[in-house]
Formats: sequence, C-alpha cells, structure tokens
Amino acid sequence: MTTHAPQAAQSVTLPTSLDEAVAALAAMPAAVPVAGGTDLMAAVNSGLLRPAGLVGLGRISEIRGWQYQDGHALLGAGLTHARMGRPDFAALIPALAAAARAAGPPQIRNAGTLGGNIASAAPTGDALPVLAALEAVLVIAGPGGARREIPVSHLLAGREMLGAGELIGFVRVPLLHAPQVFLKATGRTGPGRAVASVGLVLDPARRGVRCAIGAVAPMPLRPLEAERWVAGLIDWDGDRGLAPEALEAFGEYVAMACVPDPAPEPASPAVLHLRRTVAVLARRALGRALTS
Repeated sequence: MTTHAPQAAQSVTLPTSLDEAVAALAAMPAAVPVAGGTDLMAAVNSGLLRPAGLVGLGRISEIRGWQYQDGHALLGAGLTHARMGRPDFAALIPALAAAARAAGPPQIRNAGTLGGNIASAAPTGDALPVLAALEAVLVIAGPGGARREIPVSHLLAGREMLGAGELIGFVRVPLLHAPQVFLKATGRTGPGRAVASVGLVLDPARRGVRCAIGAVAPMPLRPLEAERWVAGLIDWDGDRGLAPEALEAFGEYVAMACVPDPAPEPASPAVLHLRRTVAVLARRALGRALTS
C-alpha cells in the first residue's frame, strides 16, 4: 500500500454491492472507503492518513456504469475518468467527458473515479465545476438500504454532509441536449492541476446560462448575477449570437464575482493574473457554447 508508512491498514473488506459496502462501513466506522485511491493513497504515503481499515469499492459493478432515468443520466460513482472520456459518454455529457480527459495522466484517469472526485472535494477537481453548472444531484446510499438525495453543491459547500455509513452511490445529471463546455488553465503544459477552470452549459428550455468556476476557491463558484445578465442578452429564438463586447463583458463580470479584490488592499499581481485567467476562460467557454 505504501513504501514507507510504519503502519498498514488493519483490515480490507471487498464488498460486491453498494449495500454490502454501507454495512461494512457501519460495522467499522473508522474504516475508509477506497475506489481508485488516487487521493487516498497520496494521503497515506505522505503520512497524513492512517486508516484503521479499508472498504474497497472496485468490485461493485452497479456503480461502474450509467443508465437513463426520466430525462437524466444516472451515473455510477465508480465510473473512472478514462471511461467518462470515451466518445459514447462524450455524446451524452460533453463537458463532463472533457473534464475527465483533462483529469491528469493516463494512470490517474484509469484509476480515479467520479465519486472519488466529489468525496475528496479538492478545489482543483476537474469534474466539480461541471457538476455544479449542471446542477447535479447525488444519490446517497445509507444503512438498511436507505437512499437520499442532495444537490452536489450542498455537499461541496458543507451544507449537507455524509453521515456514518453513507456512501455516494450515483450522480444524477440532467440531459440537456444543448451546448456545454469545460475549459481549464494549468501552470504548465500538458495535464496538470488547474489554476482555474470553468464549466458552462446553455439551457435553452429555461433560457438560461449556468457557469461554475473551479480551483479559485474551496468549492466551485456560481456567478449567478453574471449568468442572469448574459442570459437576458441572448436571442434564444434566433442564432444565439452575442457581440464580442458582450462576451468580453461577461468574462469580466464572472472574474470580478469569483476573484474579488482583497479588502482593503489593492489587488496584487497574482490576483490580477488569476482574474484575467478566469475572464478569458469564461469568455471562451460562452463563445464556444453559443457557436456549437
């Protein structure tokens, strides 16, 4: 499990169903669930975590695929980034597929899972701004076969937390059949952690624009006023075009909302650079969505 940890986990349980996994966690509250382990094992290897036990989720086939449900896609929490990056999934939820392809090198994409990305809630998680923009809902599995649902944004913001013995089982995402985009900026070329990222979707049925900015705060940020403002400028019954000046203004609006000035000091060069990055990403994302 690790090359230099002085202690290993005391037990490893490998359930074959979601309810078995929940029962194992309820029986041993100090155990930690593990799927791909890309975040968990990094914490173990760095000495930040010494789990008393592990509940492996890799054998639970019910959470490794997806199904259609009343205009939504019900995504298993065990879906890997590599699986979500494939063309058939990209035809379903393009922005989430793009985020999955950008999640890191092949070894990370092959192991890392959708549920792990959500549960670890790292600010740089590539799937998180897309899920926030899509207003995804989590299906939580609990003891005794219980199921409850919470918006993904509530979990990421800490408004609702997982209880003892609970696991993220599925993620329900609306199938909008409309343009959606994921973009991110990294500190170096090639796959890497995001300095800033954006998930943006158009919702013609509600005549709305939904945008979420990742990596600039502990959770994805929704610039709601900027969304409402730009949605009011779009000709939803026509070509949905916007003047370059409107796209530029939208980017600046989003950036100011998500990367405010440190009060009361003037903005530092680092803040100004991050704001420019967010503005460019938001502008490009909306421009691509409107011309898709």
